Amino acid sequence: MIRENALRAIRPLKPLGSSTEHDPKTLFLARRTDAGRGLPPYYLVYFLLVDLLGFPHAGKWEKTAWSVAVDWNGRGFLIEHRKMGLGVFAQDLKRDEAAACELVIRIHKAVRAAQPFFEWLAGDAVSRSEVNVVNNASSLYGRYGFMRDSYHSKREEFEKRKDERVETHGSNPGRGTWTHSSFPAYHLIAESNWLAISAVEAFFAWTEHIFIHVALMTGRKSTATEVTEMAEADWSIKFQSALGLTDSEAKTHYDQLVSLRKELRNYVAHGAFGKQGEAFYFHSGAGAVPVLLPHKVGSRKFKLAHGLSFDAPAAFGAMEDFIAYLWSGERAPAEQYIQQSELPLILTYVHDGTYSRAMNSVDDMEEFVSHLSGEFDRAVDMDW
Repeated sequence: MIRENALRAIRPLKPLGSSTEHDPKTLFLARRTDAGRGLPPYYLVYFLLVDLLGFPHAGKWEKTAWSVAVDWNGRGFLIEHRKMGLGVFAQDLKRDEAAACELVIRIHKAVRAAQPFFEWLAGDAVSRSEVNVVNNASSLYGRYGFMRDSYHSKREEFEKRKDERVETHGSNPGRGTWTHSSFPAYHLIAESNWLAISAVEAFFAWTEHIFIHVALMTGRKSTATEVTEMAEADWSIKFQSALGLTDSEAKTHYDQLVSLRKELRNYVAHGAFGKQGEAFYFHSGAGAVPVLLPHKVGSRKFKLAHGLSFDAPAAFGAMEDFIAYLWSGERAPAEQYIQQSELPLILTYVHDGTYSRAMNSVDDMEEFVSHLSGEFDRAVDMDW
């Protein structure tokens, strides 16, 4: 039914035939039309024409991923995905531009009619775990690194200027002179704390992402369903899925980071009000008193104080120690792939043992990353 609906929507477009008006040489050298720039995404056009409707297509060749020769009202055209993008290519641009515009409109209609087929294709691929998992580790870690380094720079400036006092003098007619004093260090310490809190946020965003990739590279997870479940799980579940808690060192890092996440990151992320009365000061004869009394917060390692300040060095120590632990031992090769290469995680490589072989050593992983990066570069250049 979907195929029939798509065929009705795309008519009179059909595969190139013996009766189609075309010169094989001219068609082979066809030029890009302006109308072809408005085609749907290349993969939808391919799925429609080749997979659903069965149009014959030429295989990969230099700077071209695929090419479909078509007949539009008896006139020959090419629909090709070239290095410079998908397009409709015509034998005579002046004569064929209007027809190409009509052809593109028909393809759009057929793509809409075929939408259930595309959804089935995607769902089927996911069910068989024939997918790549996007890798944003480098970008997310870069954000954390920027915030961390900015914090340290601001703290260094604070140390240099902590005793600085800036005085401004002036006078008012009939009221004499005045002096205003300001202390740059006050603003610098506040800005450094804001940067530190942002760094904590960035760190946990990176770990939420990285745990999924570590679980795949180490073989703890292997299917698209498991990736989806991890993505939806809480941070603590992600940590345990990737690293486990049987190792005492992993448990120590887990406890520290859970404390940092609960007592600082989650508190700030949810509006800095907290769920235990942190936002309240109750009325008393002694004045306004915090509802969360000091003895109840004494055990907190990373607690916030007035003005959203906290023990930033302790927080950075916990995060940096964990990063060193994460990329140590048997996981060291994984850093080369996940953090350095920016390559996606290919689930079929989890299943067939490709990743497990590359995880034997850092050298093996570097060699594998070099090879796979070359394959990706050639694919981008359509250098078949």
